Amino acid sequence: MSKALSIFDTTLRDGTQGEGISLSADDKLKIAKKLDQLGVHYIEGGIPGSNSKDIEFFKRVQELNLSAKITAFGSTRRKDSVAEHDANLKRMLEAGVQATTLVGKSWDFHVYTALQTTLEENLAMIYDSIAYLKRQGMEVIFDAEHFFDGYKNNPEYALAVMRKAEEAGADWLTMCDTNGGTMPHEVHDIVSVLAGQVTTSRLGIHTHNDCELAVANAISAVRAGAEQIQGTMNGYGERCGNANLCSIIPNLQLKMGYEVLEPEQLKQLTNTARYVSEIANVYMPINQPYVGTAAFAHKGGIHVSAILRDSRTYEHIVPEIVGNRQRVLVSELAGQSNILSKAQEMGIPFDPENESTRAVISKIKDLEHQGYQFEGADASLELLLREANGDLKELFVFESFKMLVEKSAGRPVISEAFVKLKIDGASIYTAAEGNGPVNALDNALRKALITYYPGLQEIHLSDYKVRVLDDKDATASKVRVLIESRNFENSWSTVGVSGNVIEASWEALVDSLRYALIGQTKREDYTEIQSSTRGLVNH
Repeated sequence: MSKALSIFDTTLRDGTQGEGISLSADDKLKIAKKLDQLGVHYIEGGIPGSNSKDIEFFKRVQELNLSAKITAFGSTRRKDSVAEHDANLKRMLEAGVQATTLVGKSWDFHVYTALQTTLEENLAMIYDSIAYLKRQGMEVIFDAEHFFDGYKNNPEYALAVMRKAEEAGADWLTMCDTNGGTMPHEVHDIVSVLAGQVTTSRLGIHTHNDCELAVANAISAVRAGAEQIQGTMNGYGERCGNANLCSIIPNLQLKMGYEVLEPEQLKQLTNTARYVSEIANVYMPINQPYVGTAAFAHKGGIHVSAILRDSRTYEHIVPEIVGNRQRVLVSELAGQSNILSKAQEMGIPFDPENESTRAVISKIKDLEHQGYQFEGADASLELLLREANGDLKELFVFESFKMLVEKSAGRPVISEAFVKLKIDGASIYTAAEGNGPVNALDNALRKALITYYPGLQEIHLSDYKVRVLDDKDATASKVRVLIESRNFENSWSTVGVSGNVIEASWEALVDSLRYALIGQTKREDYTEIQSSTRGLVNH
């Protein structure tokens, strides 16, 4: 049987030290529940008493009855004091947690400069603090801050710190690459030395990504004897971040044969990573290994042709194992295989020998040349493919729209849109205000359609992006607008391109609602859904 490892998630503590990341108590509780469902073994909740959010978190998390061990973070007692009287240690005990993470100095340089005390007093601070927490029945994880830098500067003292922590009863001795500057071969060699000296405590590893080596260093430590891996979801953390558990977990389990999570839990990895990203309101890189939307995306026609025969030709694992999925992208590099794969994925019958297939490939390449990008706008692509296949009916006919934007001194800008459509032969003319031109257009269009299509009440815009395609023309440059919309169950993206940002926005907006309306019909009942709603739209 393969060796079991322990996953220690510090997203809620170390992860929140990353720039741009701020979590409320409610946010932290939601993430804690999600991490528990994933199956991590320890969840570090924060620093008890340091702020009102952490105080509230530790109080409310007890009500969740999580399987993971909730852990409180704190430092050793102050120099020249008594552990029993240390306010920080008392707050850790009062947090009501099952385990504590105690950070202490292991680099003599830090003992002298940061603590401004002696090496002997630092050892006493570590021993006293751990022994006190153990007497209170706590599981203690000792985080040796700057351990690798300390070892390289003074190996005898760094090892003495770990021996003193073990002597005091620490359950785990965690080696921290706090500055993130250690190389993988150094990590392996140093962990191997410590592993040969430890008898009762177990070893953990905590790495930072300042050299883009946090994941590699964590794996090197495991190979040398570490059994607990500390890290964060999506690699969040101070400076360049912490070790990314979204990469570490599948690497250890799928590539190296360690027991980390149950297979059904591993399937939750992608969903958990994206959930945490949404709650933290932090952009998740599409090319993030294992869990990114592009992790199993294929664009080149030769690649797509190969994966349709056998996905192992260009995929190192089956993406569903980690809860992700294979995606075929359609762009100017697309060949017939890409179109056929996307059509199959969308349930659209496409004959590879049919002239319409070759025509839509040519059309997509031409549109990409104009600035359209369908890699991130699957809904617009699906509308194109269904139009080419003759599978769409006319839902409404665009006639015109007008915009009024008024700015008066001392008053906010007022945007008003006027939209004229035909639905079932009847002319519909509506007007609506919004907090901007696009919002006003959205409101006016919905106002015209809502009587005929009440399901639009469930749809809302969740994201809006504008990209300048050629900045040499300054304010006259062509722009690409991407709109993400969602309902209670799904989200979809649409694209528009124009030299006028309002026209590009209208195009993406109309595609978004067209797609939503089609989604409300039976997916198998697409016959004769042909649209002339594009109006201003060029494709």
